[in-house]
Amino acid sequence: MICLEKERETTKMRSFLIMFVILFGFYNEAYGKGSLDIDMKLKALNKPALKTIKSQDGDIIDCIDIYKQHAFDHPALRNHKIQMKPSVEFGETETKIPNNGSAQQITSQIWSKSGDCPDGTIPVRRVSREDIRRASSPSHFGRKTPHRYSYLDNALQHKGNFNFTVKEKINRASFPTNRSEAFIVALGYNFLGARSDLNVWNPPRVQPNDYSTGQIWLLAGVSSDNFESIEAGWMVNPGVFGDYRTRFFISWTSDGYQNTGCINLLCSGFVQTNKNFALGATIEPVSRSSQEQYFISVNVFLDPNNGNWWLNTGINVIGYWPGELFSSLKHSAIAVQWGGEVYSPNMLQKPHTETSMGSGQWADYLYAEACYHTNLRIKDNSLQIKYPKYLNEYADESDCYTTRLYRKTYMSEPYLYFGGPGRSRFCP
Repeated sequence: MICLEKERETTKMRSFLIMFVILFGFYNEAYGKGSLDIDMKLKALNKPALKTIKSQDGDIIDCIDIYKQHAFDHPALRNHKIQMKPSVEFGETETKIPNNGSAQQITSQIWSKSGDCPDGTIPVRRVSREDIRRASSPSHFGRKTPHRYSYLDNALQHKGNFNFTVKEKINRASFPTNRSEAFIVALGYNFLGARSDLNVWNPPRVQPNDYSTGQIWLLAGVSSDNFESIEAGWMVNPGVFGDYRTRFFISWTSDGYQNTGCINLLCSGFVQTNKNFALGATIEPVSRSSQEQYFISVNVFLDPNNGNWWLNTGINVIGYWPGELFSSLKHSAIAVQWGGEVYSPNMLQKPHTETSMGSGQWADYLYAEACYHTNLRIKDNSLQIKYPKYLNEYADESDCYTTRLYRKTYMSEPYLYFGGPGRSRFCP
């Protein structure tokens, strides 16, 4: 009997210890260091609002004092004097639709139907605790993974050679296994700006841990894995936003995404000047197969007087990446890419991710079926706006995502179609 009682007491003690460990784990998650890190991140990102707007799509938009925005938390920008407008403009470009089709430009965002921000403020999408919990850690929230463009090493050795062949210079093995891109690229030296009209889709089958984009990149730097990049376009990213809506996004890095940069305003860096446009807000309507097409304009150009890279949508001047963030890009870019990107832990392996790119259709499906970039333009040291003549196509996984560079005649104005379904009978 005594042994039996002792055994029961031992069992109770073990049960108590197990329960204590479980409860302590819950407590630590809710109130411990992890929670404190999230609290600090939320405090840094969600600045005190002068006005709050509840959008029809569920977003909360805070109107933040323009001089107290997160950008100025960056050590390099502590003494930065905000520039309210660029001293130069990219210039006007006529909008041309592929195949003589019709398309409408998206000029507003859903949240603006519920109110507007007062003068002297900028609209910032509020970040929730659940948003940050989805990240591997608060410090990684909104950040892209490290990347490499091996062709940049060769491009730096061929400055001014616009006809440089990329296909022969990209080493597929050098790319991380978590990202797949399909793009065209203009190589040269001293690009001072680039633009395109990009039709907007909601790509199907985006997986919870993945993202899919249609975008433009401008790149510079000293090496393939320590490059500088500024990016803009549209994105579906459930990991960051908690849903599968198509949203306008920007991104930047000064070291190949190793330690710097992020999406939108989720770290300090980009300076917003516009009170009518929220980075990360929903884009609607979106294009549909064989129906009306909708597009956004993305214009990125350098202000040579201070090294700031400005972003506008053809309708709204959004703001700029300060030159203080960069070493090489503050002077010019050496490459411009147009296309799309898919991130997934299930990339370049079997089974491949089901996350699609663009419309989810192959590039060869062309207008009103595939995603496109049109009205591609660059500006170089000549200060003339012109379409790029020498372009190279590249796709990491041509069985999963493709490009189609379309021209009516050799060297005439280019259009790019891109995209793909991800996992399929061609991409198992």
